[in-house]
Amino acid sequence: MVPEISQRIQALAVSQTLAMSQRSSQLRSEGVDVINLSVGEPDFMTPAHIKEAAVKAIEDNFSFYTPVPGYMSLRKAVSEKLCRENGVEYAPEQIVVGNGAKQALCNVVLATVNSGDEVLIPTPAWVSYFEMVKLAEGIGVAVPSGIDTDFKITPEQLENAITERTRLLIFCSPSNPTGSVYTRDELQKLVDVLAKYPRITIISDEIYEHINYTGQFTSMASFPEIADRVVLINGVSKAYAMTGWRIGYCAAPLNLAKAVSKLQGQYTSGASSIAQKAAEAAYTGSQECVAEMRKAFERRRDLVVRMAREIPGLKVNVPMGAFYLFPEVSAYLGKSFGDRRIETSADLAMYLLEEGHVATVDGGAFGAPGYIRLSYATSDEQLTEAMRRIAAALAKLV
Repeated sequence: MVPEISQRIQALAVSQTLAMSQRSSQLRSEGVDVINLSVGEPDFMTPAHIKEAAVKAIEDNFSFYTPVPGYMSLRKAVSEKLCRENGVEYAPEQIVVGNGAKQALCNVVLATVNSGDEVLIPTPAWVSYFEMVKLAEGIGVAVPSGIDTDFKITPEQLENAITERTRLLIFCSPSNPTGSVYTRDELQKLVDVLAKYPRITIISDEIYEHINYTGQFTSMASFPEIADRVVLINGVSKAYAMTGWRIGYCAAPLNLAKAVSKLQGQYTSGASSIAQKAAEAAYTGSQECVAEMRKAFERRRDLVVRMAREIPGLKVNVPMGAFYLFPEVSAYLGKSFGDRRIETSADLAMYLLEEGHVATVDGGAFGAPGYIRLSYATSDEQLTEAMRRIAAALAKLV
C-alpha cells in the first residue's frame, strides 16, 4: 500500500510558475538554450553590506533557535521602516517574521479564514492566493479585471462581490502578475467601500513596494478608515535581491499577530537567525542599492514594452511596478504551426517554450486565460534575445 494523500493536498494545484521553471530547467539539462522569463526573481546579487551582516552574525554565533515572531531588533527595524517610509504605525509586537512573505501571508489566511468563508481576490492574481484560501477551507472569489482597465478593479466591482460570508480581501499593489499600481485616489475609492464593512479584514501584499515607477507608493494601512484591520505583507526578497534568504513578515492587529505567532510556533518556529540579521541590515543600512535596482528594472520594462509592441497581435499596457509584463494573446489562439494548434494561452506558453525556447507562464494560472506573463528580471541582453525569439515563434503561427 502506498501512503494515502489527504484531500486538502489533493485539492491544491501545482504552482504553474514553478512548474514552468522546472520544465525549462529540464530542457536546459538536455542541451536546449532556454531563456527563463517565468520566475519572479531578481537577477542581481544580494548587496555587499547585507552579506557582510550575515557573515558577522555567523562569527558572532547567532546559531541558536530564534524567537517565533522574530528577533526583536528586526521587528523594531521593520516597525521603524513602516513609520518612516509608509507613515503607518505598527508596534514591534504587531510584527511576525516568517520564512518568506509567502509563509507570512499563508499564516494570516489560516489564522483568519474558517470553512465556507469567502475571500475576495482581484484577478489577475498571484497563483498562490487561491490555493492558500483553499487550504484554509475558504472560498476564493475572483473580482476580475483586464488590460482595458489597466488590470484594476472598480469600487462597484468590489461592492458587488461582497456578501454576508465575505471575511477577507487579498489585495496586491504593485501587482504580480500585471505590474499595475493603484493611485492613492483609486485606493481611496476602494477604501470608501471597505469602510462600510467592518467585518472584512484586508491583507495588503506590498512585496513589490520598492519596484515602483510612479514615484510614490501608498500603503493600504495609511487610510485611517480601515487601518485597524489591515494586515501588511512584505519582505526583503524583491527589493533587496534576497529571494533565497527567505525572510518576510506580516504587520497586523495585535490579536492577529499573536494568532499568527501561535500558528507558526507549531509548524516552523522562528526563521533563520543568519537571514534575520541580514534582513535587519537591509532595513537599517543604505537604501541606495534599492534605487539602483529599481532604475535597472524600469529600463528593462521600457525595453520589453517597446519590443512587445512591435509584435503584431500582442496587446500590451505599460506596467508601473514589479517586473512583469502581462500581454493579451487572444489574437494567436486558434492558429497553428504545422500539426500543432494553439487553442489556449497555456498551449501558447508551451509552444513558446518548446519552439521559441523562452519560458513564460500561462495567464490562466493567475485567473486570466488569454494572457501570458513575462518576467523582465534578467539582463537587457537576455531580454532582447527572448523578445526576438518570441516574435519569431509567433510569426510562424497561421
